[in-house]
Amino acid sequence: MTSSHEIDYHIRGESIQIVEIELDPNETVIAEAGAMLFMEDGITFEAKMGDGANPGQGLFDKLLSAGSRILTGESLFMTHFTNRGNRKAKVGFSAPYPGTVIPVDLAQSPGHELIVQKDGFLCAAYGTKVSITFNRKLGSGLVGGEGFILQKLQGNGKAFVHAGGTVIERTLNDETLRVDTGCVVAFESQIDFDVQTSGSLRSMIFGGEGIFLATLRGTGKVWLQSMPIRKLVQALAPYGRNSAKESSSLLGGFFEE
Repeated sequence: MTSSHEIDYHIRGESIQIVEIELDPNETVIAEAGAMLFMEDGITFEAKMGDGANPGQGLFDKLLSAGSRILTGESLFMTHFTNRGNRKAKVGFSAPYPGTVIPVDLAQSPGHELIVQKDGFLCAAYGTKVSITFNRKLGSGLVGGEGFILQKLQGNGKAFVHAGGTVIERTLNDETLRVDTGCVVAFESQIDFDVQTSGSLRSMIFGGEGIFLATLRGTGKVWLQSMPIRKLVQALAPYGRNSAKESSSLLGGFFEE
C-alpha cells in the first residue's frame, strides 16, 4: 500500500455539508463516481477501476477489486482528481442526500483502518485502500444486506465519510451499544459488530423500531447518523403517493370536462 497524499480540507455548510479539498501540484484525491461538486482550473479527473492504493496490482486483481464494489451498490469505477497545475487548486465534493461530512485521519485510527457502512464513503486522499468486508455473523445476513456488507478504509491519510442528518460520535469503553441498523455510519475495526433481533415478537411487530438492531461492543469510536437515507425515503414516500393521486385526480377531472 502506498503512502497517502497529505491533503488540506475545509468542510462548509451546516445541515447540508460539502467538503472542499485543496490539492498541491500533483496531489490526488479519490472519490465515489458522481460526488464532485466543483473543481478549479488545473484539476483533471479520470475514472479508474480501483483506488490506486496498490500501483503494482494486476488487471485480474483490479477487476476483482472493482467488481466487488458492485455488491455495495457503488459504481464499478472510482474517480481520481489530480492537480496538474503549478499552484494549489481546490475540488469540492457533496453527497447524494443531505447530511454531515465526517473527516477521519486514518493514521490515528487503530490499525490504520475504519469500517464504514456500504454507502458512507465519500472521498479520501490518494493511497487510501477502499475494499469491502463481510460481517459473517448469521444475524447480519438475515437483515438482507444492511450491516452485512461493509466497506473498509485503510491507509495513513485523511478520508471523508458521509452521514445523513446529525452525527453522534461515541467512544465506547468496554461497553455495549444497541442502535437502529441503518443509523450506524462507521466504527473502528476493533469494535465487535453484530445485528440481532430486537426483542419479543410483540415488540418487533408493534414497537416501531424494526425487527433487528445493530449491537456494537468493545472499546473504540463509533459514529451514528440521525437520518439514514432509508428513513428519509420512508418519511417522504406518503407525500409522493398523495401527490401522484392528486395529480391523477386533477388530470382525470380535466379530461372528463
